[in-house]
Amino acid sequence: MVNQNVEAELLAVERRGWGSLCNGTGDGFYGEVMTDDAVMVLANGELMDRDTVVAALKQAPPWRTYEISDVRLIDLGADSAALVYVGRAYREGSDPAFVGLMSSAYVRRDGTWRLAVYQQTQQPAASA
Repeated sequence: MVNQNVEAELLAVERRGWGSLCNGTGDGFYGEVMTDDAVMVLANGELMDRDTVVAALKQAPPWRTYEISDVRLIDLGADSAALVYVGRAYREGSDPAFVGLMSSAYVRRDGTWRLAVYQQTQQPAASA
């Protein structure tokens, strides 16, 4: 199943997700795109189910901008795939960028990609 179309589709979903985190609509976006039993494993060690993610994003400060690089697509079987990439995101002000390895596992249900598992591992800041 792994092909360029699937990679482009999933990358578009990831970009819509990041866009929603930048414009303050992440709660609605992730409330729709996550499966009912989906989880997010965050860099701080927290495990959140869908309802917890939605509640947290209602109160989260927006990101100013983001970058996605080093994208890899992993075939997980029929109608499922994972997108793995380096994400770099910036808040307002002079805070340093959050840089992490991200992985998003998707399943296609009724023709729509739905997020089942998201995991992030923060990369240490580069030393000067």
